[in-house]
Order: sequence, then structure tokens, then C-alpha cells
Amino acid sequence: MDSLYGDLFWYLDYNEDGALDISELQEGVEDIGAIQSLEEAKKIFTTGDVNKDGKLDFEEFMKYLKDHEKKMKLAFKSLDKNNDGKIEASEIVQSLQTLGLTISEQQAELILQSIDADGTMTVDWNEWRDYFLFNPVTDIEEIIRFWKHSTGIDIGDSLTIPDEFTEDEKKSGQWWRQLLAGGIAGAVSRTSTAPLDRLKIMMQVHGSKSDKMNIFGGFRQMVKEGGIRSLWRGNGTNVIKIAPETAVKFWAYEQYKKLLTEEGQKIGTFERFISGSMAGATAQTFIYPMEVMKTRLAVGKTGQYSGIYDCAKKILKHEGLGAFYKGYVPNLLGIIPYAGIDLAVYELLKSYWLDNFAKDSVNPGVMVLLGCGALSSTCGQLASYPLALVRTRMQAQAMLEGSPQLNMVGLFRRIISKEGVPGLYRGITPNFMKVLPAVGISYVVYENMKQTLGVTQK
Repeated sequence: MDSLYGDLFWYLDYNEDGALDISELQEGVEDIGAIQSLEEAKKIFTTGDVNKDGKLDFEEFMKYLKDHEKKMKLAFKSLDKNNDGKIEASEIVQSLQTLGLTISEQQAELILQSIDADGTMTVDWNEWRDYFLFNPVTDIEEIIRFWKHSTGIDIGDSLTIPDEFTEDEKKSGQWWRQLLAGGIAGAVSRTSTAPLDRLKIMMQVHGSKSDKMNIFGGFRQMVKEGGIRSLWRGNGTNVIKIAPETAVKFWAYEQYKKLLTEEGQKIGTFERFISGSMAGATAQTFIYPMEVMKTRLAVGKTGQYSGIYDCAKKILKHEGLGAFYKGYVPNLLGIIPYAGIDLAVYELLKSYWLDNFAKDSVNPGVMVLLGCGALSSTCGQLASYPLALVRTRMQAQAMLEGSPQLNMVGLFRRIISKEGVPGLYRGITPNFMKVLPAVGISYVVYENMKQTLGVTQK
């Protein structure tokens, strides 16, 4: 083994000075297809460079690989349940189950295929070591996470349920960089699709059988009333609320996870759904007054409010503190069907793809993952849309002259009696029209922001 590592060192040492710098390490291991990013190379370099002289000499390189090999050996043994020196699909299924992730044996075979070099559908120690040699994971849980990142089996990343972060990501500060990148991506995406969002709100509030509003007519009406700039009315509040909502949701999610799982236990899909829904409800409770102001600003006429502060002041003066929580109950009730269906559909779509379309690799690629995300969130929106519509009407009904102030049940009855069941889905067309551009824009911005902020790519 020493001679193999020795040969590898001299292969990587391009300038033959007896030491590796970061660029030699990165270029060399990229040439042999061992790592995917500069961050992974940096992690190896930082761990291996014991004397901190900015170079890896022969002894440091050998020590890093030997130490890393020991950790990989422990990980291999923990997966090899029957101690036959090979990892089989059933052993992968068993190990993933102990970490709270359920996959089929067929999906486990796809994971094996990506590591299996000789086509035997089992992985021996040599194949395992070669595959993870330059991947700076340190234990079995990190290896499972590496698979989840690279294969697309990570179930349930949705708009309502926050991301999972490893202890390493939390300690290194990667978590807040990812949240910041997501926040900036959300701000750009919301601003880009704001005209469609405002049209949706206008159709929800004003659309009825006697006063039908279609997409082109709605845009024409808004531009005529307030000019092109009016299409972005209410967007400022929508962007400002991203930061507090993300912060509260992330904090609450971590707290609810601790309550629902015993110490050291991995979180399962059901606990993830409950924790995520409760965190979403907690965050909504904190920022709900901003939701009300966003609706009021979007529905308001030109000159009615000069800005967010003026809107808040007028609501407080004329309607009191309670007005900031109008529509809160249907909003809260809408979180459960949205989160549950989004999560279930995403898992179903991913499993279907892995069982039917994955051949050489279990990585579905960006387009499939974005497609699954867009479709699952659309299904979630479809299920919770009537509650969202009633929430918006309740938020805005004080602005409509001659409109009775109804509660949630009263509004449902009124809409069904006057407009029928389709009345509960007014404005859903512009809502669906913004899904694909919103997903595409937020993904591109998110990936660019991750690079800018130095987020490790796994």
C-alpha cells in the first residue's frame, strides 16, 4: 500500500520539488476523477498540512492517507454486517434504515453500481478505498450524506421544510452561508415573478362571477391604474420577510427535532414532516403581520399607502392590532396539506425515477431534481390553495367597500354559494405560471451565490 501511495505522491508532484501545493493537489486529483471541488481539496490540504507551511510534504501526504484509510476501514466494517469482506445491497439498506433513511434494495444496487469497479454487484475493500480515497468524509454518517448529495436520494427538501445540516457544516459556518445564498436567491426570484404574484392576489380578492378578471385584463388594469411600477407593489414586504422567516424557521426546526427524537437518533421522514410543519407555523406566527401588509399593499390603489410603515400605521389606527392577524387560521391550516403533499410527491417522483430511469448512475441530475421540486410544490399548492385564497380574502376584506367581515367558515360558504367550487381556485393560473421561472431563477442564483460565499460543494 505504501508503494501505491508513494507512486501517487510523485504523480501529483508536477514540479518535482518534493512537496504538494493546493493547486497541484486539486489538479492532480481532478485528473484522476477523485474530487469534484476546490473546497474538497482544501479540506484534505488543511487536515494533512500538520506543520501549516502551506505545502504537503511526502510524510504528511502518507500520514493523511493512512489515517484516512483507517477511518474508511472502520466505515467499511460497520457496513459489512456479515463480515464476508464485501458490501451487498441488503447491507446498505440495513445501514441506511438505522440512519432514518428508507430505500428499496433496487435503489441500494444503484448506489453499489456507482462504487463497484469490477461489475460483481458487491463492493470489496479495495473498491471502497479507491472510491473514497480523496473524498474527505470521516465516518459512516458523512458517507451516507455524501451519497444523499451525489445520488439524489435525499428525500424531502421542500419549500416549507428546512434543510438538514451536518455537525461539520454547523461548526464550519457553511449552514449560514447556505441560508444566506437561499435568501438572496429567494429575493431575486420573488422580484422577478412579482407581477404574476400581484395578479394572483388581485384575482383572489376581486375575481368573481360578476366581475371576471383574466390574466391579460388584469395586467392591463394594473398598469392603467398605477403604471408599470405598480406591478411590483407589495414585493418589498415579500422580500424583507425572507430573513426573519428563514431565521425563525431554522431555529424552530432544530428545537422541534430535539423534542421529537431521542439524543443521537437520526430523524425519519415523518419526524421531519412534523418538525418542518411546526417550524413553518412558528415562523408564520412571527412574520404574519408582514403577510397582511403585503396583501394590503398589493391590493391598494395608487397613493393609498406611501410604504410599509404607512400601511402598518393606518391598519393599526383604523382597525387595531387584531387586523394584523386576519386570515391567520386558514394560513396555519394550509401548512399541513402543503408540506405533507410536497414531501410525499417529491419522495414518490424520486423513487420512481430511481427505479425506472437510473442506469449507470443514481444521480438524476439538475433538471430532474428541479422538475421533481417544481411538480411537488405545485401539487402542494393545489391542495392548500382554497385555504390560501380564503386567507387572502380575509386579509383584504376590510378594504372592500360594502363587503361583510366574514370569518373563515363564512367566507368558504359565501364563495361556494356565489362562485361554486372554481371560485376557491381564482388566481391559480398566474400562480402556476410563476412556478417554473421561480424555480429556475432561484436555482441559478443559489448556485452562483454558493460559489461567491465559498460554500463547500459535496
